[in-house]
Amino acid sequence: EQGLQLLELGGSVEEDYIRIARCFEATRQRCCRLEQDGRRAREQLARVEAERAALEVKLKHARNQVEVEMKKRHRAEAELEKQERKLQLVLELLMREPWGNEALSREQCSILTALAGRRLGAALAPVRRSSAVDESCQSLLSHSDISYDRTEDDV
Repeated sequence: EQGLQLLELGGSVEEDYIRIARCFEATRQRCCRLEQDGRRAREQLARVEAERAALEVKLKHARNQVEVEMKKRHRAEAELEKQERKLQLVLELLMREPWGNEALSREQCSILTALAGRRLGAALAPVRRSSAVDESCQSLLSHSDISYDRTEDDV
């Protein structure tokens, strides 16, 4: 009976097989496209990973450079304060010595007095920053904005 049914459905079975074959072909083509898309995505991922790694290296170097520059700046500021203290002592010595006032003209004395007043005010002021670097809140690259948190380096 089953054989008779297959013979009776003979025309439609062939059409069903053709439809199935077409579906398989469409599925195969779709798989090929998806495989190509996956390959392109992997290549793009590899490029982006390489770029990220390069940027991480640059970031590490930049952080190290900022640290080096900050250390240099602190050393330079300490040296400046040291030299200002020395200058202040020399000015005070010149102003105190009687022979200093006689040897110097009135104009030189007034200049030294003005310098001594200004330096003394600077010496009494809190830690002074170099005027060459804008550290106002308007500065976009203020060192206070830089995060030195290295936890993201481990990620």
